[in-house]
Amino acid sequence: MASVVPAFSSEPVGSAASGRQWERLLADAGQLHLPTTFLKVIPPDFIRFEFDDLRTYAAEYHPGEHRLVLNRSLSFNAAGRVLKPLTKMTHKELEVLYHELFHAYMDYLASSIGGQGDDGSVSSELIDFARMQQTCRYENVMIAPVAQRPNETELRYLTESESWEALNETWAVFIGWAIWNQLDVQHPGVESIFRQQRLMEQWAQRLHAAFQQGELRGYYVPEDIDERRITHKRFLAKPSQITWREAVALMSQVLGFNDKSILFAQKIAGGSQGGAQSAPCRSISK
Repeated sequence: MASVVPAFSSEPVGSAASGRQWERLLADAGQLHLPTTFLKVIPPDFIRFEFDDLRTYAAEYHPGEHRLVLNRSLSFNAAGRVLKPLTKMTHKELEVLYHELFHAYMDYLASSIGGQGDDGSVSSELIDFARMQQTCRYENVMIAPVAQRPNETELRYLTESESWEALNETWAVFIGWAIWNQLDVQHPGVESIFRQQRLMEQWAQRLHAAFQQGELRGYYVPEDIDERRITHKRFLAKPSQITWREAVALMSQVLGFNDKSILFAQKIAGGSQGGAQSAPCRSISK
């Protein structure tokens, strides 16, 4: 059974503790030169953190409940009580954490459009773009039925919930990939990649390679019960991986890239995909 973290409880008594814990998370992220702007939009008590001995997944986020279940290894001293300092996490653990925090961010945006966040009004721009991409890119996707044979593909028509999950997981995979590679490129104690062109160039070269190799693709859980008996996840194939246009939106609105950094990355990685995949949606059918 998962153990609930008191510091992230939505109870009034835990509000102050929740704020302190969230502040520590933001401070640790800043120390590591990791993105914090999108995290500052999320109220400190929005996410309900829990820890459990997960075996099938490294983490699970439950939208609607705003509940994030992490492996106990991500808790302080593996005690299952509070999140351990980000500065003590491995690159892989931070990749997993940011993957899930992005899910929480999308959950917050979807449930708060038109409301007020800690940094002012909650913008609908990313959610609007996501809904457009869901309709024009993720309703009809190519999947790799056998994950170990990614070049063998099939066309699938997804339901609304399947396509929304496929988009969210694809985008979260990109966020996690970006975090892991940022940490690997800049090394401990080194300035942010945004301040050193050489480091940004290395990151962009890795992004180019990831596009070429089809690494930036997500997955979804089939709604059909019979299909779930065969496989719990369906992985998208390379033709349905994230597009450059989607990546730019996430670099700008989530990862905190400025226009100069995006243009620099585009010179190296922006031509990684064919024009058809990178082009905007021409029409949106309801």
